[in-house]
Amino acid sequence: MNFDYDLFVVGGGSGGVRAARVAATEVGAKVGLAEEDRYGGTCVIRGCVPKKLMVYASDFSRQLEDSVAFGWIVKHDGFDWQKFRRKLHLELDRLEAVYRSLLNNAGVETYDHRAKLLDSNTVKVGEKTFTARTILIATGGRPFRPNIPGIENALVSDDIFNMEKLPKSMAIIGGGYIACEMASIMNGLGVETKLIYRGDQILRGFDKEVRDHVAAEMVKNGVSICLNTDVTEINVTEAGLELTKSNGKKENFDKVLAATGRTPNSNDLGLDSSDIKIGKTGEILVDKYSKSSNGSVYAIGDVTNRSNLTPIAIREATSFIDTVFRDNPSRLDYRFIPTAVFTAPEVGTVGLTEEEASELGPLEIYSTKFKSMREGFAGREDRVFMKLIVEQKNQKVLGCHFVSPIAGELVQLAAVAVTMGATKLDFDRTIAVHPTISEELVTMRKPTRRT
Repeated sequence: MNFDYDLFVVGGGSGGVRAARVAATEVGAKVGLAEEDRYGGTCVIRGCVPKKLMVYASDFSRQLEDSVAFGWIVKHDGFDWQKFRRKLHLELDRLEAVYRSLLNNAGVETYDHRAKLLDSNTVKVGEKTFTARTILIATGGRPFRPNIPGIENALVSDDIFNMEKLPKSMAIIGGGYIACEMASIMNGLGVETKLIYRGDQILRGFDKEVRDHVAAEMVKNGVSICLNTDVTEINVTEAGLELTKSNGKKENFDKVLAATGRTPNSNDLGLDSSDIKIGKTGEILVDKYSKSSNGSVYAIGDVTNRSNLTPIAIREATSFIDTVFRDNPSRLDYRFIPTAVFTAPEVGTVGLTEEEASELGPLEIYSTKFKSMREGFAGREDRVFMKLIVEQKNQKVLGCHFVSPIAGELVQLAAVAVTMGATKLDFDRTIAVHPTISEELVTMRKPTRRT
């Protein structure tokens, strides 16, 4: 059978664009791609990139305060949200143009329409229909709105970057990394911020000591955290948005952000007509090679709900190309995925938590808390936290965790060692760089405890 395309990609985010580009330029495939919204996807347009720029913006409030302790005379007239927002959207427009240019230069034929599968090898794009030998779904995810009366009055993470003005107060519902990052950002921009979470501690899934330390430091920096509490209703009042909590108490805020997670963007894609199985949360079920229950349809990225990180989607795209177009079946190892949470302070982590590692056998735990030189000189009470989780029997480092300034930068380098299977002896014989925060990573000689 002759097909219109060797590969048709549904979704123009990081994973879909990478797969389309590599297929077209490196294996010579004829490729089509459809994107109904903006090219670049969640990460570039409404996620990682604008969020990180907001992190930078929010951190300047601390830097301005600290600069006085270092002898600078600073005039501080506050934060201009409108100025920042204009420049932010110019940058997002520039990045989207880059993504479009990359696809165009690669020879990928693009369609600015929603695509829907009609069968295993056919997609409908707008009013046109195309056939493809292989279809790749890379449609990402979307914010989840909890079932709370009045939730339509709340923002979701996609809305944050489009606010007309900065609110004076904001309640954030949720305790995951998006909620915690947004709480730190808003607090840094001068917004009175309260985080309301139904669990007993924020950042579920991270190491317990990390969670406890981050929560304490966030509170120290001005974020109010309300745990073991649900929001039961949101009402519009003259005073703003009134939240009713599960303890019966009511509070008013200018804005409410619902940051209770994301859900796979798999609705209305024609999956039923292609006999593609989906899971309980709407995720496309795939095997270890990203193949769906339909042999000619694959899926990568957040729509599969495996590990919802941009670098993972990109690596899954590369593995997909190796498997399908290079006859070299390739799969990802999801065990050692470095990740960062851009709270204030930042979290950087790679490998296992202590709770996960304890299932493997006896452990040695190395940890430290200290005040960094910069924070100490500035008169702050902030504490850095570092932790190594080591397997007793072979001294292999199973997990490395940071809570500190630039923790995301630190953990990227530590991830190389952990992924290679470094032992505690490898860390011990590494020369420290002094004076730095990271030198503590290689100077923790004695375990704080054994489990």
